[in-house]
Amino acid sequence: MAKIMVQGTASSVGKSILVAALCRIFKQDGYKVVPYKSQNMSLNSYITLDGKEMGRAQVLQAYAAGMEPQVFMNPILLKPTSDRKCQIIVNGKVWGNSTAMEYHNMKLEFKDMLKDEFEKLEEEFDIVVMEGAGSPAEINLRDRDIVNMGMAELVDAPVVLVGDIDKGGVFASLAGTMLLLKDDEKKRVKGTIINKFRGDVEILKPGLTMLEDVIHIPTLGVVPYFRLMLEDEDGAIEFNKKKKGDIDIAVIKLPHISNFTDLDALTIEEDVSVRFVTRKEEFGNPDMVIIPGSKNTLEDLVFVRESGLEELIKEHSAEKMTIGICGGFQILGEKLKDPYETESTVGEVHGLGILDIETVFEKDKTMTRVKATCSECSGEVYGYEIHMGQCQYGERSKSIFEIYSENGKEVKVKDGAINDKGNVIGTYIHGIFDSVNFREYILNGLRKEKGLEERKSREYESIREEELDKLADLVRNALDMDEIYKIVGVKKN
Repeated sequence: MAKIMVQGTASSVGKSILVAALCRIFKQDGYKVVPYKSQNMSLNSYITLDGKEMGRAQVLQAYAAGMEPQVFMNPILLKPTSDRKCQIIVNGKVWGNSTAMEYHNMKLEFKDMLKDEFEKLEEEFDIVVMEGAGSPAEINLRDRDIVNMGMAELVDAPVVLVGDIDKGGVFASLAGTMLLLKDDEKKRVKGTIINKFRGDVEILKPGLTMLEDVIHIPTLGVVPYFRLMLEDEDGAIEFNKKKKGDIDIAVIKLPHISNFTDLDALTIEEDVSVRFVTRKEEFGNPDMVIIPGSKNTLEDLVFVRESGLEELIKEHSAEKMTIGICGGFQILGEKLKDPYETESTVGEVHGLGILDIETVFEKDKTMTRVKATCSECSGEVYGYEIHMGQCQYGERSKSIFEIYSENGKEVKVKDGAINDKGNVIGTYIHGIFDSVNFREYILNGLRKEKGLEERKSREYESIREEELDKLADLVRNALDMDEIYKIVGVKKN
């Protein structure tokens, strides 16, 4: 069946975004297309409509393909909890926790499942666009690989190899990767793509010819460097990129920061700048502080305390807007308890004491898509919850949201908290700023405080669709799509 696999010379060379581009191009050309990544390692995850967890990169790719995200697009998700440990999500559900070595030794147990599920995709869709992870030349992992050449071999997929020229050394990385592949793996590589190019392609052409002479594989195109308002994948996000705006938002960059795509909807606002803070010297005088999600909340709370950021956050929150999302919500509370060592071995930690809540980490994980009403702003808010901790409300706490739908089921559940002044808010709802009503409420409140004119916010989803079409146009013009279609094995419409 028709398929193509995008592999890269390294992490962050642009595999995920190129898969999204190809999905949108094939969709535009009339094909029923689906993205697929057998194993993803990411702290950016998402909850599907049926309450299952998957990586965010495949979510964007699903939207590019015109589909609702589903876990068969990313059957295995690894969520690091430390340098050597991770939580393993299989088909959207928690499978267990393991060390890196334990997982490496068990990977081959998933091969039959991956093959069977992939064959079902081939029956249902015209084209499957696959994504590798890291590099296929990680030769120490070759014998148990289920995401690069091991996966390509399992389903007999042709491969295109992507290199990032922006970091330099692209010819060496492409040639070196090919050198380290086995002969049968080399035969799978049908072309190379050079990504993130700045400058005149004519100057690059002699190098392309020499590269082809060395590796005997054609170059399929040179994709120019671009900036679009689309989600960043783990490792690819530029935490230090700066955009000047009248509204200054400081995000505490926790060591185990997760779901930082929560901030994407804020970055589309023309008068808003979002910057990441790791040290108290970087804190400044922001209009709003956001404490984002975390995969290890207790240890990240210790970081906030030891870095000196705790006092600055407390001073700021006495008068100015402060928002905590998921782990950040828990950090704003009075106490955090982890009796089962669900997230760490810290045990129990006093929070910042800004909101009157306590968190207890349970064994079971909450994974829900939610819709809710907001007590402070008009209209519906929506998003998803992924957390082990459960909050207990104190006498001085009141909820800000009332959830009326969880995974499509009618409920009546309170979420989040807001202080008496209305300037400190916590919530478990990821993607809360995607909700245009809530985003307008928060940002227009900040604008009013600064004497700025209020603005209407645009629907994030409509902007994402526009940007995906721009991405498809850019990549279509940069690549030899006739050759891409030949590699895939279908006719170009």
